[in-house]
This record gives sequence, structure tokens and C-alpha cells, in this order.
Amino acid sequence: MSHPQARRPRSSDRNPESVDREAHGHLRRSAPATSLRFGYGTNGLADLRLDDALALLADLGYDGVGLTLDHMHLDPLAPDLTARTHRLAGRLGALGLGVTVETGARYVLDPRRKHGPSLLDPHPDDRARRVGLLIRAVQVAADLGAHAVHCFSGITPAGTDTDTAWKRLAEALTPVLDVAATAGVPLAIEPEPGHLLAALADFHRLRALLGDPQDLGLTLDIGHCQCLEPLSPAGCVRAAAPWLRHVQIEDMRRGVHEHLPFGDGEIDFPPVLAALAATGYQGLTVVELPRHSHAGPHFAEHSLPFLRRAAETAVALPDTAPSPCDPSATPSHGDPSATPEGSSTA
Repeated sequence: MSHPQARRPRSSDRNPESVDREAHGHLRRSAPATSLRFGYGTNGLADLRLDDALALLADLGYDGVGLTLDHMHLDPLAPDLTARTHRLAGRLGALGLGVTVETGARYVLDPRRKHGPSLLDPHPDDRARRVGLLIRAVQVAADLGAHAVHCFSGITPAGTDTDTAWKRLAEALTPVLDVAATAGVPLAIEPEPGHLLAALADFHRLRALLGDPQDLGLTLDIGHCQCLEPLSPAGCVRAAAPWLRHVQIEDMRRGVHEHLPFGDGEIDFPPVLAALAATGYQGLTVVELPRHSHAGPHFAEHSLPFLRRAAETAVALPDTAPSPCDPSATPSHGDPSATPEGSSTA
């Protein structure tokens, strides 16, 4: 049963120069007026208890959180998930934090295989375990009032041909999409370097296989756009706009799949944020730094001011015409890095 959240303060409700003390007792720094809503992923705060992580993000002024279901943060396999989820919904409402549910935990299903089993595994029972996790994630998202559930395809197993892999992916996602439609929570699949579904063109292939279901959306990782897409990151945002349900953001270099703190890569962020604002996207834009979790509070503190400055700069940029979405533009997917990173391979 869906658990409604309290109304979350919008960025436009806040005075940029003020600091509010909310009912929960935390100091909440007010954000500048912008249509974009920024969050931080709990996979980048893995050394913090979930309640401490949420309090930190609220104090820093984030609008929300990308919640990765994992053993340390709302374990999806532990007992009393419904009761724990309802308590968390109340906490998020009290802190004024929006949420999206992410499913990129490394070992949540198998303590020996990172991100295993996947939707592409040869054995039907293994695929069913991943499907079960995604269905559970949709139910959690509905109870939290989340705006989307993130997922990914997985890496094509050795010995599996491409056509078989795509068939498995489409068949595995069908029951998840049915549950998502009933729950009213879109599924947002992420193109992930090195995976079967690695780029925007692959997302369109999946849409076609499934008959373009309304509840299948897209998670766009801005760093991945810089890494391997033929369009610029801003161009990717415009091309992806009709299907955009969740956004992850970090810095990155061309051809190297390594999630970097802002300023350490090659991305020019104001045009990206200008393009994102122009789409009318209403969800969270979540900082994705899973391999910087050892210093998560530091990077959370420094990431938000960077994004706000970039968003303010973006307001002054001229509007640009939308880039056409060309599903036939297929870049080389190969593994762009010897050490894959990100929400689904880190």
C-alpha cells in the first residue's frame, strides 16, 4: 500500500540567503531558485548509518537521496521490509527529502558474484532472483513515494549470443513493468558501459522489443554520456528528454569509465544543466560517487555548491534547439576502461 509523503519544500520556496530550522531540529540551508532538484546517492555514503546519511544530506541542503537497497541501507532481503520502509517514509518526509530507489548494490543477492545474478544469466532461477529484487524495489518505491526505480541490464554472460541476451532481458523485465504499471512507479533502466544495454541506442532497441511500454523510462548518467556516447552530454539530455525518469551525475573523461568528483574530469556542466532544466525534468539529479564513499561526507558537502553554481551559470546560457534522437546512432560499446565503475559495475 502506498505511503504518501509529506509535501517536500521546493527550491523555489526557499530564500537563497536564509537558513531554516525545520521541525526535525536540523539546520537546513536554503537553495537558490532553480527548477533542478539535487540528490546524493547512498552508495557514496556506505560507511554511514542510513539515518545519519539522510540527516547529513538534509543539513547540507540536498533535495533528495538516491537510495541503493543494500544490507547497510534498507536491506531488501531482511525481515519486516514493509514496516522498515514505512518508518523510512516518515523520516524522509520529516527531513523534506525526495527519493529515488536504486538497485545497483554489488553483493545484495550473491556474496560471491558482484551484481550477480543478473537479468541475463543463463539459468532461469537466477534471472528470477534479480526479477524478484526489482519487483520488491518497485514496491518499496511505491511505499516511499519515490519518483522512479533504477535498474540495469547486466553484462552479457560468456557463451551467450546477443540475440539470446536481448530476448532474456525483454522477458525478464516484462513482469517488473507489470508491477511498475500497477504501482504507478516508472522503471528507469540505465545504459551502463560494458553492459548489454550500454548506450542510448540500446535503450531504444529495448523499447522496440517490449512494444514501447509507458512505464519503461531511462536513467541517464551524465558521466556515461561523456564516456562513450556520440552526442555531447547536453545533447544526450535533449535526445533522452521524452523518456527521462532519473538522472545520475558526476564528472568523467572520454573513453574512461571512472566516476570522478566534479572538476576532476572533462564535462562542462552549465550546458548540461541548462539542457536538463529545459526538458522540464522533475525528478532528482543524484550525485553518483560510489568509489568515494570513504570520504562521502566531504564529497557530499562539496558537490552541492558546485552543482548550484553550475545551475546558476546555466540560467544565463542561450537556449539551444533539441538534438534529434537517433536510435540508429550506435557507438562502440567495448569496455571503455580496464576497471569498470559506476552504479552497476563499481
